[in-house]
Amino acid sequence: MPQPPAAELSREPAPSFMRSSSRAAVPRTAKWQWVAVFALAVMLMTQVLVADRARLAADAGWRPLVLTLCNVLGCSVPDWHQPGAISMLSRDVSPIAGSAGGLNVRATFRNDARWPQPWPVLLLSLSDADGRVLGSRAFLPGEYLGAEATQTALAPGQSARIALQLREPNPDVVAFSFDFR
Repeated sequence: MPQPPAAELSREPAPSFMRSSSRAAVPRTAKWQWVAVFALAVMLMTQVLVADRARLAADAGWRPLVLTLCNVLGCSVPDWHQPGAISMLSRDVSPIAGSAGGLNVRATFRNDARWPQPWPVLLLSLSDADGRVLGSRAFLPGEYLGAEATQTALAPGQSARIALQLREPNPDVVAFSFDFR
């Protein structure tokens, strides 16, 4: 079948979807749709913050935002834990007079973190003259604070004094060190 000339093709009316009109169809977005998109985005960000609050609260930059958000929403935030921010102010290990192998351990430390944190685990290591560890022990807060402890956390800038009596593990002990966990 022969093809009609191009001039005859142009005279045929174009389908309705191809016709140009003076009123171009411009899609309109209602303002309520933008408000809904914004509200959904805020709700999604809030949900992500609350779901990941434990990890975010461990970061000093995010912690104030997470604390504020959880105060409003009623969720809980894990305690701040930064053992490196606990400073040893004074320490002393001396023999107990009249006791063979008994040691008095005294120490004062301070929380230099920006937030309260739980009482640390105190690690005491006793060494010989060559630096070999002859004995070490980790003391839980209940062991070094005693029964009279009423605070569950060490406030920022708060100092604490502890005193323990121990049995010397070896008569060659000449040095000691403290660490916080």
